[in-house]
Amino acid sequence: MYVCISAPPGEGRVRRSLLNLPIINPERLRTAKVLVDKAVKMRMVFSIQGPYPVVRAALKARGWVERRLPRPNQHWSRCRGDDGNDADDSDDDNGETGREEDPDDMYDLMSRMVRNETSYFYWTTRRETVDNRSLRKEQITNHYAKAGTFTTKVGLCVNLRNLRWFDAADLDSFFPRCYRLGAEDEKHAFIEDYRRTACTSLIQCVVERIRAGSTHQSCQSKRRAMSLVASRMIDSALKVCQDFLDSLEHNDIDIALETPPSLTEQEWLEFIHNYYLVVHDGVEIEETFHYLNSCQAMLRKLRDVNPQLDTDGIHNIWIVKPGAKSRGRGIMCAKRLDDILRLVDSDPALIKDSKWVVQKYLERPLLVHGTKFDLRQWFLVTDWNPLTVWFYKKCYLRFSTQPYSVETLDSSIHLCNNSIQKHFQPSQQRHPEVPEDNMWSCDQFRAFLSGQGRAAQWWSVVVPGMKKAVVHALQTAQDLVESRRGSFELYGADFMLGRDLRPWLIEINASPTMAPSTAVTTRLCAAVQEDTLRVVLDRRLDRGAHTGGFQLIYKQAAVEVPQYVGVNLLVEGSQIRRPRPPPQKASKPSKGRSNQPAPRRPPQSQEYEAVAEKPKPAPSKKGLKSEVRHLTFSGFRVQTPLSTERPLAGEPWRLQRLGLVDSLQLPPRAQSRSMDCWRRPQVIVPWSGRARPFATPDIYKGPVLPLEVISLQDPDREPSALLVPTPLVQHAEFRFQKFFRQQNLHRRVIRTTCVGRGTHKSL
Repeated sequence: MYVCISAPPGEGRVRRSLLNLPIINPERLRTAKVLVDKAVKMRMVFSIQGPYPVVRAALKARGWVERRLPRPNQHWSRCRGDDGNDADDSDDDNGETGREEDPDDMYDLMSRMVRNETSYFYWTTRRETVDNRSLRKEQITNHYAKAGTFTTKVGLCVNLRNLRWFDAADLDSFFPRCYRLGAEDEKHAFIEDYRRTACTSLIQCVVERIRAGSTHQSCQSKRRAMSLVASRMIDSALKVCQDFLDSLEHNDIDIALETPPSLTEQEWLEFIHNYYLVVHDGVEIEETFHYLNSCQAMLRKLRDVNPQLDTDGIHNIWIVKPGAKSRGRGIMCAKRLDDILRLVDSDPALIKDSKWVVQKYLERPLLVHGTKFDLRQWFLVTDWNPLTVWFYKKCYLRFSTQPYSVETLDSSIHLCNNSIQKHFQPSQQRHPEVPEDNMWSCDQFRAFLSGQGRAAQWWSVVVPGMKKAVVHALQTAQDLVESRRGSFELYGADFMLGRDLRPWLIEINASPTMAPSTAVTTRLCAAVQEDTLRVVLDRRLDRGAHTGGFQLIYKQAAVEVPQYVGVNLLVEGSQIRRPRPPPQKASKPSKGRSNQPAPRRPPQSQEYEAVAEKPKPAPSKKGLKSEVRHLTFSGFRVQTPLSTERPLAGEPWRLQRLGLVDSLQLPPRAQSRSMDCWRRPQVIVPWSGRARPFATPDIYKGPVLPLEVISLQDPDREPSALLVPTPLVQHAEFRFQKFFRQQNLHRRVIRTTCVGRGTHKSL
């Protein structure tokens, strides 16, 4: 309950009575109500979750009024963000802090006035805070639904493999090789990649040692003789690399599946063991000088097809990451295959959910005064259809606290996240020009490149490479992210630079940190937040508004989204039927008129037999024997017996017409074996085309059994000599030679034999 008490005009702050009730200046109350009414009418009410003082101040300066959200449970939010299946890599670790100071309580009063109003602008740290499907068209939020397809390590690893369907770009030219260890097929692919990388690393090691003169002939000869490794491992490495090159050129398609691999499992175990001795322990290989030319030639071939060869190094280091964690948590480096597999297999839950990814570590990055660093680059997406990407002109560098070394795999050397490095003291051996707060702006880095005569490469190599990598990552996720008008999202991409200044995309983070942890981030993070509002809000009112440091780098043509018809697809159509031949008249067959005479009724005491004309043998083709398994019987009548008595076994039958399905062909002088077909419980009665003897007949076309030749045999050979086991097609001419019937209490059998002549053609 508010009590309005008069106060001097110059006194604007709220005073509290002895009853702890607020005392509000009426003039201040009227001013606040006018501002609130205007904001509500203009739909300028916003809500922010998290400590974003720059965003709050910028919105208030534009006349927006904040509707404060209830403070979320920090423990629940962090747990959900870290361990959720679709959580993003968000490195905004500021946490929820206390409310900003309001010297005159004006904004506090206005916030209470709009507590029941609708917020038209949401800025939140976690996307699950706001349900996009419940938002109105005019409401704005800083997240898209299902953006985890590229803001998680697993999602980025999987979706970037589909880049070839979106752009003619090489994934290996900007994204290090990455695998999901939880998927069995990708686990085997990683093991194969690790072994192949060990071969290329060994070849590089041999060349580098020879060039450095490390293989001297006489130095502790007795000790070296005991530790030498046989040179045949170089032959094995060269063979594996050559097989890899052949597979890329599809020269292995004619190799039989039974061909053994380059190395057996036992040979691989021996090779990897010797590789560890040579590369990690410094053991020499005997007679390496003889392999110099072969190794150099192989490296030239590999460099043409593998853009990552120069950054792979010789230690075969891989970085293992949890799939949905950020700020460097749970990340570690390993160089032995058994250690990597043991690390992942130790947690079955992570294997089941495929949350672990392993990525090739860039062993030879660009260093600044002997220290490793990475770049944090911002970009903004304001629409997914058409895809609209804004690239920020400024970025900053994050250094590690220790000098770079591949001999030690400590996180203080290889992980540059500020949330990790802030826990370490800078090394005394680090170069004095590396900043104590471990951060540089891009302007300071350009000055460093200028001192090396490489300043022009920043605009010609680094910036274009980062732009292409960002656009390619978004292209592969465009069909998966739920696009929504009025939404936007600010992302932070992490890059590393090779020695040639080529940028390598490491990961993309949602909700990048805006904490003013250093002088560099205090200035740049405030600028990027203000410029984000310029793009999102000011350009809505004025297309020519200033966008600050954001530059539009990509906007594709609008893609028409087809209407959703459900997950079940239906193909409608009609069957194409073969035209039926006209019924033949019951007459005596004449010579030359038909090659298939109608069968005649034999005496009841004899078997039914239709004698066909003698087939003319093919003059130039060898006789083959075929087995016919199915026939089609058509043109006869089926009727249920009028009585329960079954016909006698000797009762004659007649099959008036016989036809074949699909006009199958048989080879010359094809002789068929006998075959059984039966129907129960019906009786087959003849039909000669004359008046039907039954009053209410049921015309039936059946039974229809497809004709199929299942084997061909050579009569000159053994009876079991099978020549053609495949079905034959395109029948040219057939004659049916013999028909007779067998019957018992359970079934009736028609046994038939046919001969024919045609052309042999196997499927």
